[in-house]
Amino acid sequence: MKSIQQEFAVSFRYETFFTEGLFKSDNPLFKNLLENDHGLGPHKFLVVIDNGVVNHHPNLQTQILAYTQQYPEIMRLVTAPIIVPGGEDAKNSANLVEYILKEIDECSICRHSYVVAIGGGAVLDMVGYAAAIAHRGVRLIRIPTTVLAQNDSGVGVKNGVNAFSKKNFLGTFKPPYAVINDADFLHTLDSRDWRSGISEAIKVALIKDAAFFEEIEQNTEKYLIRDIEAMNELIFRCAELHMDHIAGGDPFELGSSRPLDFGHWAAHKLESLTRYALRHGEAVAIGIALDVTYSYLKGLLSENEWQRVINLLDHLGFDVYHHKLSENIDDFENPACLLRGLEEFREHLGGQLTIMLIERIGHGLEVHEMDHKLLKKSVEILFQKQQEKVTVDEGL
Repeated sequence: MKSIQQEFAVSFRYETFFTEGLFKSDNPLFKNLLENDHGLGPHKFLVVIDNGVVNHHPNLQTQILAYTQQYPEIMRLVTAPIIVPGGEDAKNSANLVEYILKEIDECSICRHSYVVAIGGGAVLDMVGYAAAIAHRGVRLIRIPTTVLAQNDSGVGVKNGVNAFSKKNFLGTFKPPYAVINDADFLHTLDSRDWRSGISEAIKVALIKDAAFFEEIEQNTEKYLIRDIEAMNELIFRCAELHMDHIAGGDPFELGSSRPLDFGHWAAHKLESLTRYALRHGEAVAIGIALDVTYSYLKGLLSENEWQRVINLLDHLGFDVYHHKLSENIDDFENPACLLRGLEEFREHLGGQLTIMLIERIGHGLEVHEMDHKLLKKSVEILFQKQQEKVTVDEGL
C-alpha cells in the first residue's frame, strides 16, 4: 500500500469596524478599506441590500452612488444596488441565491472584487453563501443593520440558507473580508428587532461572562427606552465575545461541540414550527428559558440564578413560552414534535449529541443527553410562567 500525506495551515484575518454614517461623504472608512487592498484599482464591488433597509433608508442607494463617485480611482460600483427580500424569506428561496450568482457572473465579479451585503442576518447569510460558492469564494463585506446581526450572526464565519425544512441545511464556513457595524441603521428598527438581538447577548453572557450578564441586568431600562449608547456597548461586548470564541475554539465546527448555540436547538425547531413567525432572537429567548429551566431541574443551576434569567427575559419583553413547545411533545415520531429538534441538532453537527447547559451564570457545561421527561416538565413550568405574566398584564 502507498500513501501521500499532506498537512497545512491557513491563517484567516478580518476586522469588525464600528462607525456611524458609513456612506456619508466625510466618512473615510469604506474608502480606506478598499484603498488598503493593494491590488489593481479601481476595485469593483456589487451591492445587495435588504428591502427593509431600503424602505427605512430611502436615500441609501443615492448615498452609495455619490460616495463611489467621490473615489473613482479606488472603487467602481458595477451596477445599481440589488434589492432582495429581508427576513427569513431571504434564506428560504433557492431562486435568490441563483439570482445573486447570476449578477456576480454578469458583472464579472472576480476573487479580487467585492460583494457588499447590507441588511439583517438572514440577508447576510444568503448573500454570503452565494459569494462563498462563486469562483470558490469572492470577497464579502458585511454591513449588518440589526442588533442581532451586528452582535452575533454578522461577525461570524458562517453563511447559509434553509432547505428541506431545516435551518441552514446548506452553507459554508467562509470568513468575510470585513464587517462594518453602522449604528445609524439601528435607529429605524422596530421594537421587536431592537429587542431581538439582546437575547444573543444574554446567551453569550450566560455561558462566558457573568459580569456582562450583570451589566445587561443593570442596563435593562436603558434598552427599553432605546438608549443607543447602551445598545452600542452591548453590541460591542457581544461581538467581542463571539469573535474571541471563533479564534480560540473550533471556528469551522469540525467537532460536535457548538457552545455559542446555547438555547438554539429548541430555537431552530421553533422557528421552523412557527414558519418563522418568530424572529430568531425571540426563538432564542425561549430556547434559553427552556435550557436554563432544564439546568435548574437537573440540579445544575441554583433556583436564584434560574429566576434571574427568567426575570431578565421577562423584563425585556420576551415571551418564555410558545404553544408550539407543547404541541405534539408526546409524539416523538411526529416531525412537529419539539424534541425532534435534538436529533436534528445532532445531525447538523454530526457525531455525538452535544448540548450546552449552564451550571452557574457565566459558566457553561456540555452534556451529551437530555432527559425527555425533564424537558417536558421544563415546558410545563414555562407555560405556567407565561400564564402568570398574562394574568398580571390583564390585571393592569
